[in-house]
Amino acid sequence: MNLTQFWGVDADPTAQGRIKGARPVAVLDIGSNSVRLVVYERHARALTPLYNEKSACALGRGMAQSGRLADANMDKAIEAMKRFALVARMMRVGKTYILATSAVRDAANRAEFVAAVEAVMEAPVRVLSGEEEAHYAALGVVAGIPGFAGVVGDLGGGSLEFSNIANGHDTNGESFELGVIRLQDDANGSPKAAAALAEERLEGSILKGAEAGTQFAAIGGTWRSLAKLHQAQRDYPLHMVQDYVVAAEEMISFCQEIVAADSLKSYEGSGKVSSSRRELVPIGAAVLAEILKAGRFSSVVFSALGVREGYLHGMLDERERGIDPLIQGAEELSVLRSRSPAHANDLIEFTSQYFDCAGIGETPAEMRLRIVACLLADIGWRSHPDYRGPQSVDAVAYGSLTGVDHPGRSFLAQTMAVRYDGLKSKAAQVLAPLGSAELTARARLIGSLMRVAYPMTAAMPGILPRTHFSRNADALVLNLPADFAFLNGDHLRNRLRQFAEGAGHAESRVVVG
Repeated sequence: MNLTQFWGVDADPTAQGRIKGARPVAVLDIGSNSVRLVVYERHARALTPLYNEKSACALGRGMAQSGRLADANMDKAIEAMKRFALVARMMRVGKTYILATSAVRDAANRAEFVAAVEAVMEAPVRVLSGEEEAHYAALGVVAGIPGFAGVVGDLGGGSLEFSNIANGHDTNGESFELGVIRLQDDANGSPKAAAALAEERLEGSILKGAEAGTQFAAIGGTWRSLAKLHQAQRDYPLHMVQDYVVAAEEMISFCQEIVAADSLKSYEGSGKVSSSRRELVPIGAAVLAEILKAGRFSSVVFSALGVREGYLHGMLDERERGIDPLIQGAEELSVLRSRSPAHANDLIEFTSQYFDCAGIGETPAEMRLRIVACLLADIGWRSHPDYRGPQSVDAVAYGSLTGVDHPGRSFLAQTMAVRYDGLKSKAAQVLAPLGSAELTARARLIGSLMRVAYPMTAAMPGILPRTHFSRNADALVLNLPADFAFLNGDHLRNRLRQFAEGAGHAESRVVVG
């Protein structure tokens, strides 16, 4: 088949591993440092990236001096967009949203550039104001970290935006000329000078009115690189920026060490930073340290979701915005990868019934993680039996699920490890320190309980609802209906015994009838 046929209107490039009927949506983000196209599987509460590509065009370079986008940088950006336009057509994107931020909105030749972009992409460009950029950045945090409350900062190449978030809504959006490219130019490449400029320009910001001890959410590619560098230097076991939390004092000290080198290239760990971000990280560190000091924050949480995701989030109706992104994402994985999604719902009720029987209480957060674990419990069945545990651990710990923090990922990973490989599994051991001892114990309990369920059901629905747990003195009893007597074999009894011992029951037995 030639390329013309492949890209033709009669060709269907989608696979059964995609959500049925989903129409991709794309966002082209034209920033001061890079131009990025992200294509998502569909426009929903939980966004799954299908394609992600950026081109480092440095549109904001020299803007502070000339007030214009440089011709060479515009040409590079337009050339990248020609490819992006082709990608969008190949992927059958239903709608492409084009957002331009600081460099474009401040440029004297913005109209010329916008016209060129619209001609290539065949879609309108929305040039965001500073307040709009702050608003959508805040919504990006809400999209990925439900329940976040505090101040959001989005550090781009040309500007820095702030918003307050409370109860899922943002206020007090403001923008400052503190983008890393602009600040690098203004400080003549000196991180120490950048820190002084940041301190000066942040006077009068909403940081001064922030309640001491709240959390700061950091968005932006330079801050993501800074977070990755921090993870590398402390041997953090989960190499994922989304929802990475660091105490403010620790991050201030880390940033100040980078700034003290007063170099854009030879600070500690610089070799681990991508070449496109290496010279910007010290500037970003200077800004973050001043922010954390000025706002008297307790901690900083890094968000990989920002303006792009916030823009799409803002277009959802109120009902859709109220959906839990973690549960929706887990439901999608269950549909795409489990043997029977309906069985996952049975498993949720089965585990809930045991908790009621055993008198185990749950907070809403604990119940949420249990539900998600049940939805994901069968996603590894296609793997080789010797590797189902490790591969399922990888899928949940390192996958693109949002709405889950690092302790939550640790919980899900440990549940999957036990579910497939038993209590002796070491597949998720490295992640255990991310959560508490109580969280680990609960993960192991639920994973062991899953190992009781699957021998009875072979992952098929309609069986677990006809069983139930009861207690007879110190014994745990699994009750089966008479027509399920054939399930009462050694395999099930051994699994029940192992579970009961781990759960603290003196004995266990299966009762039929």
